[in-house]
Amino acid sequence: MGAQQRVFKQKIRSTQSLRKIFKAMELIAASRIQKAIARSQAASPYANALTRAVSAVASESNVDHVLTTESDDVKRAAVLVIGPDRGFAGAYSANLLREAEELIRLLRNEGKSVDLFTVGSKAKNYYTFRDRKIEKSWTGISENPLAEHAREIGEALLENFDPESDDSGIDEIYIVFTRFVSSVTHDPEYRRLLPLEVVDAEEASAGGQAGGSSDAPAFPLYEFEPSAEAVLDALLPRYIDSRILSALLSAAASEQASRQAAMKTATDNADDLIKTYTRLANTARQAEITQELTEIVGGADALAASAAGD
Repeated sequence: MGAQQRVFKQKIRSTQSLRKIFKAMELIAASRIQKAIARSQAASPYANALTRAVSAVASESNVDHVLTTESDDVKRAAVLVIGPDRGFAGAYSANLLREAEELIRLLRNEGKSVDLFTVGSKAKNYYTFRDRKIEKSWTGISENPLAEHAREIGEALLENFDPESDDSGIDEIYIVFTRFVSSVTHDPEYRRLLPLEVVDAEEASAGGQAGGSSDAPAFPLYEFEPSAEAVLDALLPRYIDSRILSALLSAAASEQASRQAAMKTATDNADDLIKTYTRLANTARQAEITQELTEIVGGADALAASAAGD
């Protein structure tokens, strides 16, 4: 019985140590999540305004630009998967990679070859373990992405983007990330970055009319200097960088929220285990005391019987 008590007490001590770690990680994630949410929300207006400006220029100028014109025969697509560098975030990584695999499956079913780019060691390790070729990967930036990181990733994606090429050029660029909705809701999704899906000026104008959405006002009128094509050349790389940065920041906020929720659940489970082990240890102790009392009473009875026989 004493051995059982020692086992349960050892389990209680080890679980208490783990609980301290889980609680510390929960508090760290809670302290970081508000900053991550603020950065994500601050980046969204610029990214949305830049997307709208690029769409307006492309729609009103009628210029066949390489970054806005869809290829008739798409053969090659690049997929950027934005994942975390660390674990302890519940099903965050698994849900993201499941969404990426779904996109890759759809692209391959359409007869397209896929070039993989990854952010975060979890996505890199997942594809490396499965002997999947990764064109380029970035690690150590998932929790605190900067504009410089987004620019570097954008340059790498645009380096081989050439829909007019027959063989080696990339025709489409997709991004897979976790969109932050709230502290309890974060949805993995994928979007096509290029070619840019241009909103027609007439459709945008109709959005502000009766029956349309008041959130979609008509495009402003632009005059292009020196030319619309030169403006697109300058705007589109900025558009790619802003969209990648926005996705990185949204993924960072989602990661911290997922980690906080996972560590809260782990802390609660540790509390339940400690209560269970404490109850089992008390039961073993009571059984040991009962056995000792039984042995004492049995010994006393034996001595009394022996004395009576003499």
